[in-house]
Amino acid sequence: MANPTTSRYRRSSIFVTIAALVLLVLHHDIWFWHDATLVFGFIPIGLAYHALYSILAACLWAVAIHTAWPSHLEAFAESEEDDL
Repeated sequence: MANPTTSRYRRSSIFVTIAALVLLVLHHDIWFWHDATLVFGFIPIGLAYHALYSILAACLWAVAIHTAWPSHLEAFAESEEDDL
């Protein structure tokens, strides 16, 4: 029978991996290369896109740390130190 903690870790890891791959594809934004549109009247749309992209990447890594952190391995390592 599968350990629920390991199963949750595995599902979270798969989600984070897929989301990171989606961000990797979205990072190559060829659609804004020749667009001179200004966001808020002064920010080029390519720069605004990358600012939003950076915020999304930071949020993804915060979710990754919260959900997919291998705490079972960390607990194992801490228990090994206690045994010494």
